[in-house]
This record gives sequence, structure tokens and C-alpha cells, in this order.
Amino acid sequence: MAAKILIVTGDAAESLEVLYPYQRLQEEGYEVHIAAPSRKRLRFVVHDFEEGFDTYTEKPGYTWPADLAFSEVDPGQYVALVVPGGRAPEYLRNDPELRKVLKAFFDSDKPVAQICHGPLLTASVDALRGRRVTAYPALEPDMQTAGATFRDTDAVVDGALVSSRAWPDHPSWMREFLTILRDKTPAA
Repeated sequence: MAAKILIVTGDAAESLEVLYPYQRLQEEGYEVHIAAPSRKRLRFVVHDFEEGFDTYTEKPGYTWPADLAFSEVDPGQYVALVVPGGRAPEYLRNDPELRKVLKAFFDSDKPVAQICHGPLLTASVDALRGRRVTAYPALEPDMQTAGATFRDTDAVVDGALVSSRAWPDHPSWMREFLTILRDKTPAA
């Protein structure tokens, strides 16, 4: 039986930051579930970098079904957690059911991969204090406020936590995360 990995997300998550790890981790042999505030078809977005814009732009992305609601998640069934970015973390960090799930993963020292705005979620459960992280560069002050040391690089590993800036850094992010997973919790 394949080990299970959980992705926590919602509407307005960055399409690539959900679907790339979803498919890559399945390719590696893991069973991957997506959890959201409720079981529904989620609407993702595409963030892109365009000349002349001071920040990223946002366009409609893919839709994808959530396998389960945050309230249905049993963290004990999962060996690792993925926290994508996009705009979803801005509102998801207020969800008490999700905060319970996040806390359980960190309390158990299970591998966690976070990217882009995803660290807003882990900061909401005080899981970044004393750690080294990266995130979307505009979040540097938020990461410092959360007690983390910010590094502006493609991937940062701190124990079982792997963080990354945004989807252009996927190769480094998943390479580091898979190194930890293969060591701590192989797929089968």
C-alpha cells in the first residue's frame, strides 16, 4: 500500500503549485489527496510575470476536485504535507480545522513542503519561529514577523521543512522534498 501525502489548498491557489507536486509525488509512488475547506471543484489561478508589471499578474487556471474537507482529514494517515501558494493561503489561514491539521504535522515532525504564499499558513500555527525559510520574496517581512530567518533562494531545507519561492523553483523544491521523503518515508 502506498504512503499518503496531503495537499492543503483552496480556491485561487496557484495551478502549478498544486498540480506539479500532485503529479510528481504520484509519479514517485505516493498516494496524494487534496483537502480544502469543503469537498467541491476548486478553481485555481495562474500567476505570471509580465514586463511592465510591478508584481505578478493573475489569470483563471485549472479546476480540480478536492478529495476531502479539512474537517475530514486524519493527519495520522499521511506521511507528509504540501502547502501550495497563490491567494488561497490569505483566507485559509483563518480556518480552524486547517490550523489543527497543520499543527499535527509539525508536532509530529513530518515532512512539509511549502511554496510561495503557503508559508502564511504555517506561520499561522507558529511553526516557523526559529527556522530558516524562503517564500515569495514579498513575504520576507511576514516571515521575519513569524520569527523565521528569510533566505531569497530557490529552496531552503530546515529539518523536515522544505520551502521555495514560487513555481519557477519547482525542480529544486521537489528535489529537496523527495530527498527527505525517500529517507524518512519511502512511497511503498
